[in-house]
Amino acid sequence: MEVNQMNSTMLAFVGDSYYDLKVREMLCRRGINKPNRLHQLAVKYVSAHAQATTLAYLIEQNLLTEKELEVVKKGRNTKSRSVPKNTDVLTYTHSTAFEALIGYLYLTEQAQRLDEIVSYSIEFKDGVTN
Repeated sequence: MEVNQMNSTMLAFVGDSYYDLKVREMLCRRGINKPNRLHQLAVKYVSAHAQATTLAYLIEQNLLTEKELEVVKKGRNTKSRSVPKNTDVLTYTHSTAFEALIGYLYLTEQAQRLDEIVSYSIEFKDGVTN
């Protein structure tokens, strides 16, 4: 299936996994070796709230291209059958949009751009959480 034919839920599914892996890799490379601490720190980057605020930052700083903004808009407008108990619908839809963007960049093999967006995202959350 062509990436442009995939729905936002599919893109978000891939994006969620990829971003989670990159965050875990970053934390391990920083020398954090206690599983409970790794989990606590990872949540600060990958929770719905963290991803929604990161997306807002990327948009406010004009760090996304027009095509990327289209992917975000499509991801944000995706209807979900369920919302996690620990977040509201708006936060969840923005988080899904962020994940869809990451998934889109990964599946379209835009490795350099994907690395840039992930780096911007981690740097932003580092500034917020420190």
